[in-house]
Order: sequence, then C-alpha cells, then structure tokens
Amino acid sequence: MSPPPALPPANQVLLGIAFRVAAMACMACLSAIVKWTGSRGIPVFEIILFRNLFAFVPLGLYIARTTGWEVLKTKRPLGHLARATVGLTGMVCGFSAVQHLPLTEATALQFTSPLFMTALSAMLLSEKVGRHRWAAVVVGFLGVLIMARPLPGHMNVPGVTLGILSALGAAGAMVAIRQIADTERGPTIVFYFTLGGVAIGVVGSLFHWVTPDPLTLGMLIVAGLIGGVGQLFLTEALRQAPVGVIAPFDYTQLVWAALLGLLIWGELPHPLTLIGAVIVAASGVYILHRELIRFRQAA
Repeated sequence: MSPPPALPPANQVLLGIAFRVAAMACMACLSAIVKWTGSRGIPVFEIILFRNLFAFVPLGLYIARTTGWEVLKTKRPLGHLARATVGLTGMVCGFSAVQHLPLTEATALQFTSPLFMTALSAMLLSEKVGRHRWAAVVVGFLGVLIMARPLPGHMNVPGVTLGILSALGAAGAMVAIRQIADTERGPTIVFYFTLGGVAIGVVGSLFHWVTPDPLTLGMLIVAGLIGGVGQLFLTEALRQAPVGVIAPFDYTQLVWAALLGLLIWGELPHPLTLIGAVIVAASGVYILHRELIRFRQAA
C-alpha cells in the first residue's frame, strides 16, 4: 500500500487560498456588473456574449503560456456539449436572477449548488449518498426557505425561482464535468464552455440587441475580462492546494457581494437572508467534509 501523498507546503496552501478568495471577488464583481448593465437595458444574452467573448483574452494567454494549444484536442465533444448546455442554462438563469433580487440574496442562493450536486450525483451517477449527506441536504434546503421568505408579499417568486434554477444548472454542470474529467483537462473544459457561451450569446442577441453606450460597453468588456480572470484564479487555486482546504472559501463571495450591493445600490442584506445563507453554507461545508471522508476511506 503506497503512502498517502504529502500535503503541499504551507506557503503554497496560503497561495491557493488567496487565489480562491480572489476568484470569489471576481465573481462578485461580475454579478454586480451584470446587474448594473441589465439596469441599463442590456439583454441577458447580450451580456452573456460579452462575458464569454472577452473571457477568451485571459484564457488564451493562460493556455498559450502553460499547456499550449494542443490542450484543445478532445475525445469527448458530446460531453463538452452536455456540460456547456447545462452550465449555460444556469448562467442565463443566474444573470436573470440578479436583475430581480438584491445582489447578496442572488449570491446566497448560488450556495445551494452543493446540495443539488449531492442529489444529482445520487440520481445520475449512482453514487452512494449516506444519511449524513442527505441530512445536510435537507437542512440546507430549510436554509433556502428561510432566505426565500415564502410569505405573502415577502417572496420575490421570479428572482428566487431563477436563482434556484441557476444553482441547479451549476450543479448539473459539475456532474457533467465529473463524467468527462477522466480524459479532459481543466483548460479544455473551460475553453469549450466559453465557446458555447459565445455561440448562445450570438444566437440570443440576434432576436434582441441593444447598442450600448460607451460606458456600458466598457463595463461589458470588463465583465468578460473579470469572468475569465476569475475562472483562471479558480484553476490556479486547485493547482496550489487541496479542494478540501480551499472550497470553504467560496463563501467569501457573499461578503464581497454584500459590500458591492451596499456601495453601489445601498442594499442592506435582510437578516433572514444572512441566517439562511449561514445554514446553507454550513450544510455545504459539511457535505464537503463527508465527501472527503468517503474519498479517504476509498483510498
């Protein structure tokens, strides 16, 4: 029996954490730009077009300097198509959700992805999910109910529905990635997902296009650059430190979103949103903890 792999040095782990926190800051800024440009009348599919088109700038530089363009060779074109279809459906719903909800609340609903991923892994991948993880899923969805505030006159039905569908799409995309990750590398998956985003953005924009003013155009370009850089930070974080160490720092995105919402729109997070987000985050971290235990036992 071979000895377990050594943990990376402490400074490398800290670098991985820093990359993950920076990635969450990028994603929060992206959501804020999506909300702002949407308020200027830019359609969702047009925003998706710019977000993915200009993400090719940092992504192309990264591929050229690290893996080389041979990384684009793929053995699973249909797998990439499935991942892009599910993931981009989630992106459309997520970009729409921030138009209907405060930024903090829309971000908090994204934290339900691990809950959906656990359920989808059991149904689609036939993974054995024990009672501990199922209990965490149930508790997590109770947190969602607290955030949604399903009382007459209090629940934003379109926004909450779109936010939950976005998290479901993100979870489905992660399940699809699991199915192709044995042969496909990270930059390959990101490249074809981004390419799919450009395609769906072009098609959607054919039916509804709004010519942006110079300021809005600049912000749309920044959205693409920030989205691409954030994706690369996520990749680099996983290269530097184990996923079990860095994944809990995903929840720092809520802090960035709360700050941006307050500074730009004067939004104060509802107390129930924060309580529900803490419950959902705790459930997600516990699910990750149980999965790591399962992987160690399998090893």
